[in-house]
Amino acid sequence: MPSQRDIKGRIDSVRNTRKITRAMELVASAKLRNAQVRIEKMRPYASNMRRLMQQAAKRSSGLAKLPLLEEREEVATAAVVVITGDRGLAGAFNVNVLRRAHAEADRLRSEGAQNITFVAVGKKGAGTLTFRGDPVDRRFEGFSTEPSFADAQLIGEHVIARFTNKEFDRVVLVYNAFQSLLVQRVTAEQILPVERKGLEEDEGEEEFEKGSADWLHAKALAEFEPSAEALLEQLLPRFLNTSVYRALVESAAAEYAARRNAMHSATDNAGALITDLTLEMNRARQAAITQEILEVVSGANALE
Repeated sequence: MPSQRDIKGRIDSVRNTRKITRAMELVASAKLRNAQVRIEKMRPYASNMRRLMQQAAKRSSGLAKLPLLEEREEVATAAVVVITGDRGLAGAFNVNVLRRAHAEADRLRSEGAQNITFVAVGKKGAGTLTFRGDPVDRRFEGFSTEPSFADAQLIGEHVIARFTNKEFDRVVLVYNAFQSLLVQRVTAEQILPVERKGLEEDEGEEEFEKGSADWLHAKALAEFEPSAEALLEQLLPRFLNTSVYRALVESAAAEYAARRNAMHSATDNAGALITDLTLEMNRARQAAITQEILEVVSGANALE
């Protein structure tokens, strides 16, 4: 049985660890609230941009000529953009994204893609992909928890350049979407070529009662200067950058939520371990006292 000193040392060590995990839990909770605010602020912007693109697409007769909408019959090289964190201590956050990324790579191969490469966003993903020997086209690191639109532009411009130069024929984005504190959903979506289905759908049809003033406003004809095709050509890259930025913001919020949950569990486990160690130390103390009493009694009997 360990000595009382050894057990007390373990209790002090676990107690110090619990202080650290508790502090990390509180920090993650505070930053999660800020990340949720960022998500709420960008949703109206993304929604209005999509609506503007839909209006331009309906009045455009040259969608087939736009390079970012080009559907290629043969997919020689496909890229999977994997958004992970720069740090660990977030439970299965990074593992789940990487598992889904490899599943998407397998799906693309089954659909005929000859070569699969990865664009790693986050140190954890880049490190794991390199360790596994997977081909990594480029790494982006250092902004997983505090992404900016400029960071999204760097990623977007890179994949757009590769796509327009026909180095990539399809690009899929994999990330953790934030739903709630306890739920983070791993999501995969195609970002290149931009799917025409999203441009042809009318998000405003069911939002307002038909015939109402709001419905008429949503259905109002718009004149584009320059042409709808030229406007759409300028909007598509920004729309893609916005999609990447939304994924970065969602991933940041999901990472904070996962880290908060992991640290909460670690804090609870530390408390349970301290309780068990305290009971063990009490048993050791009782055993030591009993042994001392037996020695005293044995000594007294020996003197008689």
